[in-house]
Amino acid sequence: MSTTNTHAAPLTVAGTVHFDRAGRGARKVLRLGPAPAEPDPGRVPRVARLMALAIRFDQLLRDGVVADQAELARLGHVTRARVSQIMSLLHLAPDLQEAVLFLAKVETGRAPLLLRDLLPVAATPDWKAQRALWRTLNVPATAY
Repeated sequence: MSTTNTHAAPLTVAGTVHFDRAGRGARKVLRLGPAPAEPDPGRVPRVARLMALAIRFDQLLRDGVVADQAELARLGHVTRARVSQIMSLLHLAPDLQEAVLFLAKVETGRAPLLLRDLLPVAATPDWKAQRALWRTLNVPATAY
């Protein structure tokens, strides 16, 4: 007569898991691996995103991906005037463009620099004069 062991040895599984949401307001789901790192607090200022967009638009035009600014406006579902506003940021001196791109993240409230503040600076053809106008804007120190 054979005896069957009905008590199995305990099974241990080792690994890293975390709970995540499958979507906005969705149930929690168990995921394999470590939890993703928390994003840095704050948000990138809108004017910095517009500066990056202007650079991207310029590259699309130079590469021939789009024919002109009117096509960019149609593809982006915005007016040609709005595309012109965004593209005018390319008239800023290179060091000012860099300063705009690396503005500190906004923790709470309004961003310290708005597009309407920058447009008169960008409309000034002399880079030395642009830098003087920039200093009057009292922009906080950059994040880099």
